Amino acid sequence: MALLELNYYSKALKTNTVVNVILPERTKAEPGVGMIPAGTYKTMYLLHGLHGNQDDWLRKSCIERYAAKYDLAVVMPSVGNSWYADTCYGTEYFTFVTKELPEVCRGYFRGMSDQREDNIVAGLSMGGYGALKAALLCPETFGYCASLSGSLDITRKGREWDVPVWRGNFNFTMENPGELEGTPHDIFSQARKNHENGVAFPKLYMWCGTEDALIKVNREYHAMLNELGVEHGYEESEGDHSWPWWDLHIQDALRYLLGPGK
Repeated sequence: MALLELNYYSKALKTNTVVNVILPERTKAEPGVGMIPAGTYKTMYLLHGLHGNQDDWLRKSCIERYAAKYDLAVVMPSVGNSWYADTCYGTEYFTFVTKELPEVCRGYFRGMSDQREDNIVAGLSMGGYGALKAALLCPETFGYCASLSGSLDITRKGREWDVPVWRGNFNFTMENPGELEGTPHDIFSQARKNHENGVAFPKLYMWCGTEDALIKVNREYHAMLNELGVEHGYEESEGDHSWPWWDLHIQDALRYLLGPGK
């Protein structure tokens, strides 16, 4: 596997940004030899959580080794504490992750497929929310989705949580943080809308630890998907909101979504 750091000016973010990219080897016999046929391998856009950045998955998990098992490209962007939203101040984090970044990466790395069935979006905590939001709002782009310990109900945080960090985050992200219910930021509502409109759901995997404060909202999302008749994988097991569990269960997510690998 090759590990690259992509530095470029993002039109969506209106600033320079850094993205980490893992790429499969060109050949098994002679790594780095020969050309990669265009559009030949799957890509996972792997999202960090609150207070994280593009280095988190590389530093705190073995994602490079897991990607090698599937000949999988992995793209790891940084979005600050944006909740993967296009902000009311013009910084378009959601557009960056779902529109600009796939286009930029396919331009630089010709082996990445642009087919829905070859693109995964996954993440932890805030990134689990971002992954589901991306899959629901961009079903033509992402055929697979995984959420680990997803912080899935930002409508409740914006409306009820009297915690300064949440108020600060959402006041930056949306003009009216208490009025998120029913908007595209509300992924409960968006899932129901997609179902009503016959929009294809991704192949979906969810995991949350039973000692995690977010277990309740994950159970609620799982129950809603069951109510809608949306096929998905859901697991809960021992675990809290920390990296040993995310490193373990990203492997389960890949097995559920892509099979046993090589």
